[in-house]
Amino acid sequence: MKMIPIPEKAYGSFFEGDCYIILYTSNGFITDLHYWIGKDSSQDEQGAAAFYITQIDDMLGGSPVQHREVEGHESEAFKSYFKSGIIYKKGGVASGFRHVETNMYNIRRLLHVKGKKHVSATEVELSWDSFNKDDVFLLDLGKVLIQWNGPDCNIGLALARSIRDDERGGRAQIGIIDNEKDSPDLMQIMNTVLGERRGALGVGIPDEKADELQKANVRLYHVYEKDNNLVVQEIATRPLTQDLLQHEDCHILDQGGFKIYVWRGKDSSKEEKKAAFSRAVSFIQAKGYPATTNVEVVNDGAESAMFKQLFKRWTEKEETQGLGKVCTTSKIAKVEQVKFDVSQLHARPELAAEQRMVDDASGKVEVWRIEDLHMQPVDPRTYGQFYGGDCYLVLYTYLISGRTHYIIYMWQGRHASVDEITACAFNAVELDKKYGNEPVQVRVTMGREPQHFLAIFKGSLIIYERGTSRAQNNEPEPLVRLFQVRGTDEFNTKTIEVPARASSLNSNDVFLLTTNQVCYLWCGKGCSGDEREMAKIVANIVSKRDKQTVLEGQEPVEFWAALGGKAPYASDKRFQESTVRYEPRLFECSNQTGRFIMTEVVGFCQDDLDEDDVMLLDTWEEIFLWIGKTSNTYEKNEAVSSAKDYLKTHPAGRDLTTPIIMVKQGYEPLTFTGWFSAWDPYKWSDGKSYEEMKNSLGDVSAISEIAVVSGHRTCSWNIKILPVLPWLKACFYYLNKKNQLLLVNKRVIDAKARM
Repeated sequence: MKMIPIPEKAYGSFFEGDCYIILYTSNGFITDLHYWIGKDSSQDEQGAAAFYITQIDDMLGGSPVQHREVEGHESEAFKSYFKSGIIYKKGGVASGFRHVETNMYNIRRLLHVKGKKHVSATEVELSWDSFNKDDVFLLDLGKVLIQWNGPDCNIGLALARSIRDDERGGRAQIGIIDNEKDSPDLMQIMNTVLGERRGALGVGIPDEKADELQKANVRLYHVYEKDNNLVVQEIATRPLTQDLLQHEDCHILDQGGFKIYVWRGKDSSKEEKKAAFSRAVSFIQAKGYPATTNVEVVNDGAESAMFKQLFKRWTEKEETQGLGKVCTTSKIAKVEQVKFDVSQLHARPELAAEQRMVDDASGKVEVWRIEDLHMQPVDPRTYGQFYGGDCYLVLYTYLISGRTHYIIYMWQGRHASVDEITACAFNAVELDKKYGNEPVQVRVTMGREPQHFLAIFKGSLIIYERGTSRAQNNEPEPLVRLFQVRGTDEFNTKTIEVPARASSLNSNDVFLLTTNQVCYLWCGKGCSGDEREMAKIVANIVSKRDKQTVLEGQEPVEFWAALGGKAPYASDKRFQESTVRYEPRLFECSNQTGRFIMTEVVGFCQDDLDEDDVMLLDTWEEIFLWIGKTSNTYEKNEAVSSAKDYLKTHPAGRDLTTPIIMVKQGYEPLTFTGWFSAWDPYKWSDGKSYEEMKNSLGDVSAISEIAVVSGHRTCSWNIKILPVLPWLKACFYYLNKKNQLLLVNKRVIDAKARM
């Protein structure tokens, strides 16, 4: 019942009869504590592991996040620690750790491998009966590793290479069977070890994965003591707000039975904190959930990102409101614009990602309006003017290091018809094909324009609430219109039409009030000189009438009359916000099963972007869809609808108008690559294909140089690996009548060999 350190070479190998404790550090600090329960471990071992976790947590001041992991049902965070995969081994400590020591070759085992992003392997019976056609199986014979890939499996080589390099010191040979008919030598070895196969292979059992609707079904429970009894009371469902958590008590958050969180208030008793895991287990039993349900214990003030994203709003001690925004409060309503040096974008890709800027907006702009379901060019003199009754396509072309890049913006008016929105998407696909499927596609909903979209119109982006810019437009223009101008330069200025009434005013902005006689520039007390200058430029676009500057508090009677009279407006509340770096989340997407499934990639890097997949990168303010070159057509076609499903089912009740950006492998913009550390722009051209990686494993013929010394197939085979000498490569083996595997030199084939 003691904690015994595991040698580093054994990381990722777990005996099913044992329990383990895993400490994860980030920047020198322990941030996560996991205790892992093997399916054959004893109750005493499980209790000891939970006890040690509590002790370690106390020693560290309650700062780490605690996790209860059960074999075969580990959290994504846990799996991410073991990049090459997890191996479940039969037995326990009594079996010894000699099996994972380097250069040990007296091994004979069969591993059942599942998963693609996070691989796990379970030791199974050494028989063909253990196989199915949907998974990967690894026959480990010490100095020989034969990977058998089922015809319907996801292929990967990481686990076999990890065993060869870590456990065998790089001295083992690896053979791959993708098609049994193409690998007769390797199949001969497998049949010798496993016996002859009888009957067809069965179908594998699919992994149980929670869909997004299940994950969105969050319920919060209040856990407290009453008259010496433990009370668990449901208090709220989705979407949750942070103020529901009471510091003097504990709470249980049930994410649809997919995961159970225990939140420990900072003022809760020591006994309550210690009982966190036991209460979670009791809750799981009471709900009838599987005993394998994952549990995470978070402490008040040290919550994990996964926990916080389940809430509609989350405020840190530094007055951070929501995810991705920092706010302070004072007297006047205000959104403060952040200035930055655009010349730094290419030198600092992380800045490009944070500011949502792929370049300095000096590229070429072309605009089309969707009219009669087709693209009609827009007069360049009116570029930047968008009407709520229309949809538009904007093609932006720019150069980076002499290479042409493209962005297609699909701007959807709030009052556009469903047919127009559909036609906008269809025409975007056609435009995309015209440019070799290279452009990045960005869905922009009215009012949620990204930073770069503002910048390409050089401060002249004007959004009219209704109407259309079509030539045959017969709707009369309103006599009075009110526009709110926000921005300090040509990179961040946007003008939006708002209801023409006094309550729409805001003391920190400039407003343009247009009538049939004059255009008023109303300057609130909190606006800056830069904001006033940008408003003057916009005023010349929205109105040809005389301009009259009006300062707040000095308005003429005619000004209020045009707005229908005076009324209260935002003048005594301040709301400053500036964008801060939000920790993004990467997911592998799939809805081929009929359910929308997303698998999170924790601690992701560029290598996690799989060419065969569609990946979703959530940066909170934007959703990126990365399309791998060899992803299937179904996933490509369903990518945008998958992203919409993700927003709809998000537990925090996400904004459905969040921009969705589609990027193609090899054509990623800075706003995407900036979220990845050490992005390699040449990776896709130099990356090895599966066949190239397979060929790099060495000469497969060397594996067939095996002598099996007599015996019957039902006996225990003694397998010996012969030295790989040049002349042996000219040999082949055959099974004689006594079931002996013999080596024969091709140059001296005799009658026995021909038999």
